[in-house]
Amino acid sequence: MTFSIARLNRLPKEERNRTYLQLIPPSLFERFQIDLKTLINPFGERVVAGIFPLDDNFACIEVKYRAEDKDCIFSCQISLHSFMESLHLDFLIINDPFSERFNVDIDEFGKETLLGARSRNIPEEMKAMEAGLAPGMVRKGLRLMREFSNCLEGFMVPLGLKNITTEGFYYHNAILWEKYGFTYFKGGRMMEKIHKEFQPGGYLYERLDESTPFRKKGMEQTVRGRSWAIYDGTLVDAFDEEWESPMMYKTIGKDFHINTFPGQIY
Repeated sequence: MTFSIARLNRLPKEERNRTYLQLIPPSLFERFQIDLKTLINPFGERVVAGIFPLDDNFACIEVKYRAEDKDCIFSCQISLHSFMESLHLDFLIINDPFSERFNVDIDEFGKETLLGARSRNIPEEMKAMEAGLAPGMVRKGLRLMREFSNCLEGFMVPLGLKNITTEGFYYHNAILWEKYGFTYFKGGRMMEKIHKEFQPGGYLYERLDESTPFRKKGMEQTVRGRSWAIYDGTLVDAFDEEWESPMMYKTIGKDFHINTFPGQIY
């Protein structure tokens, strides 16, 4: 029988919830004192919620520190992908709720930037970059990628799913997914080209000309530095090419050992 998220969403509520809770790193419940059975925090608030459409092949589950918080501690949406009937990770957000927030998601007029796709908030981006964040991040993370990766596999195995796909929305995302065993369905050559052209004398290296705060010399040496430079349009300037999110995939239990940035420093 072909797997269907919609069918999973139609399971009895307790069974459905128990299944989707596997996606949440267990350490979150301990760290933020959220009761695993009641999903209630120390303040008496239910802080775990989900969207499980009965007739659509996607699901979303999220965790907040306080019920009224704007930002989630954890938010994950999955769907189906036609590639090898695989599970697709639409997005993953993991935030430290106690860290400083940078409003890179809204511009000076209070409108959503769509994380740079529509507009930008340069002053907030500069502060975020100086604080060690990468493009698209409003807060620091919680360093839970490895734990989440294990949770994802634990979710998939009982369902008989063998492949997971996702997109590298930013350069640093793609590099991180490489570290957790993913390879490229599309975009691998672009990633190799980027590494080559960030070497001394390369086209991207030459675009680190101090013309903007995101193009400082030396940014080619780190994953975050490269990501900010690419986000700032160096690919367009060098090759007349927009950043196109690579499509990546992983087979459960297999590490493809891809590394398009040897000797990387995050």
